[in-house]
Amino acid sequence: MKSRILTVSVLTLVIVTAVLTVRAEPVKIIDNSRELFKQIQLFADSVTLISTDYVEPIKVKDLVYGAIKGMMSTLDGYSQFLDPESFREITEETKGEFGGLGIEIGVRRSVLTVIAPMDDTPASAAGILAGDVIVKIDGEITRDMTLNTAVRKLRGTPGTKVDIGIIREGVDEMLDFTITRAIIKLESIKDACVIEDGIGYVRLVEFQQRTPKDLRSSIKKLRDKGVKGLILDLRNNPGGLLDAAVKVADQFLEQGVMIVYTEGRDPGKRMEFRAKEKPEFDSLDLVIVVNKGSASASEILAGAVKDNGRGLVIGVPTFGKGSVQTVVPLNDKSALRLTTAAYFTPAGKSLIDKGIDPDIYVERVEVKTPEDKKKKDEGRSGIFTKLEKTRGSRRAPARDKPDDKGKKAEAEKPEELKEYDNQIQTAVNILKGVRISERRKVSHPPEEKKGRERQTNG
Repeated sequence: MKSRILTVSVLTLVIVTAVLTVRAEPVKIIDNSRELFKQIQLFADSVTLISTDYVEPIKVKDLVYGAIKGMMSTLDGYSQFLDPESFREITEETKGEFGGLGIEIGVRRSVLTVIAPMDDTPASAAGILAGDVIVKIDGEITRDMTLNTAVRKLRGTPGTKVDIGIIREGVDEMLDFTITRAIIKLESIKDACVIEDGIGYVRLVEFQQRTPKDLRSSIKKLRDKGVKGLILDLRNNPGGLLDAAVKVADQFLEQGVMIVYTEGRDPGKRMEFRAKEKPEFDSLDLVIVVNKGSASASEILAGAVKDNGRGLVIGVPTFGKGSVQTVVPLNDKSALRLTTAAYFTPAGKSLIDKGIDPDIYVERVEVKTPEDKKKKDEGRSGIFTKLEKTRGSRRAPARDKPDDKGKKAEAEKPEELKEYDNQIQTAVNILKGVRISERRKVSHPPEEKKGRERQTNG
């Protein structure tokens, strides 16, 4: 059976990021295992018994769908059953915007977890953070809720509200948020500017189809301004398209080196992705900044740069989303979304639940000056000072609409980024150190060479 492989990024109200391969034809299962058919007979007997003897009439299709969902729930947090409507949604082409909250979620350790909030969205404006655990959606506990069900409950018409309950590390009480859904416009390059003489900064918020082209254009403009070192900010970047991540890595890595590879159950189906083109920006010193909201394609890029010694990765360990899902259509237009392979960095490290360890560990630290404290109280991170106690939980205050906030920020946005946090400052210092070292090498030749020169002149 020929298969058509399509890499997609699943975008709904939240973004469920994974690399998917889609089979064009329904699967044909052939298995001669006696044990398998013995268990299938047990399942068939149970369906028959329930459909004939249960106190109320019940559709066989509902029983089968429920059973398949149960089977998928015994696997990892990314495998799931897609009914026809859900399958149709994930196979539609991404239009670049969608209605929702602006967060990516996944199932980690059997609970719904925020992988990353997107900038200038209802979720980020409300104060949702990477690593938050969603325990309630509109009053319903999410303990036994599937990822697909959670996505549907969070999705809605722009302008409508959704209540979610959050458990956050270091906070004893549940945090209650009421968030108004909005149209989420996707852009891959958030900022591209010179932050200090010779040092450029690019914030990459997601890997989309246009990302390699947009990034190349942005870096060229920075290089024309005299940039010799580049800071690539991947914090809270939930990933996106594998192909885009590979093409971005291609712009920095030497031709032929490994970027990432995948391995599944069948050793013969290992796939390798290598740099194909001559690197366009190999002369730029590179520092990549990551955090626990950096996932999937972000981890692929960071891992490739780190393992190939192309640059330094700083920040804190990344999320650990490193698996490939294959969507297999079934004959009633439903499908199985099944984890079939895992990503490995060039050094052979699995990304699943482990992520990328930075070369230099730098945790983001809040500035304590009076001016910054005032900004903190007014901004996203000041949410804790304004929460009120309600029945064992704390409620977040209403925030500005993201559209208004975005317009205001756009109007006040300086031509160059003039303020940055301690993680970016560390990256700046690293690049300054590299430049100083390079200047010393030029102005002070090695002692051995100088000694030979003295002997010649004497």
